[in-house]
Amino acid sequence: MQSKITIAIQRKGRLYENSKNLLIKSGINFSANGERLLARSSNMNIDILLVRDDDIPSLVSKGVADLGIVGQNVLAEQTATNNKITAKPLLKLGFSKCKLAFAKPLNSKLRSLKNKKIATSYPALVKKYLKQNSIFAEVIKINGSVELTPYIGIADCICDLVSSGATLEANNLIEFKSLMESEAILISPVESNKITQSNILNLIKRFEGVINAKESKYVMLNVDSNSTEKICKLLPGADSPTIIPLQKDNKVAIHALCKEPVFWETMEKLKAKGASSILVMPVEKILN
Repeated sequence: MQSKITIAIQRKGRLYENSKNLLIKSGINFSANGERLLARSSNMNIDILLVRDDDIPSLVSKGVADLGIVGQNVLAEQTATNNKITAKPLLKLGFSKCKLAFAKPLNSKLRSLKNKKIATSYPALVKKYLKQNSIFAEVIKINGSVELTPYIGIADCICDLVSSGATLEANNLIEFKSLMESEAILISPVESNKITQSNILNLIKRFEGVINAKESKYVMLNVDSNSTEKICKLLPGADSPTIIPLQKDNKVAIHALCKEPVFWETMEKLKAKGASSILVMPVEKILN
């Protein structure tokens, strides 16, 4: 019997949706209804913990969860707070990309953080940054509505997560310095459970298959046999295309897994080199 694996993910929000999609595409079926904090997979020996994102590193470090999906910024903040590595990153997941950045009001003449008041939900990371750069400033911890603080006299500037920049723009703020880039990552305890290790490695292979398939396309086309070399050179990220002879004289079909995006410009170049019946299809999963 397979050992049970417990995975902690965010309870709600965009990170939850992306994490749920990754798990389902990896063959882990589960349903999270209402206010339930625990969901069980219907087809695998896996439990899903639905919790606050800043609780995930702690649950993983204590061994309550074997794996967790969390933003790099959350793990980095906990590591800086505890002054030690609480969980280890295993895999970048390619979604929920953003950055932790300093921002100021549009009409502010602020050019330096020196002797300024900085409002943030990530005090440990900001203090670490200030110390590394020998900057003296006051860090004010705020758990929500950080964007308001410069306008109510609490802070001169803020340090918060920025993705599209729409929230900053809506609050008349402008980014002026980046602290760190962030995206969703898969984490595990520093010392993994040897009993579940093989099952976890199999899961990671599935996750990698879903991630690699995201930007990959399967391309099929027909071309004269004497044009195969120049056509293959145009296929982005294709390792070794399959070439199949056709019944029609001097014609072959080329099938290729392209691990980079295939744009209209690429298709037009292929056609200009003599390719016909060009078909580009999405790839759902890749298992190397």
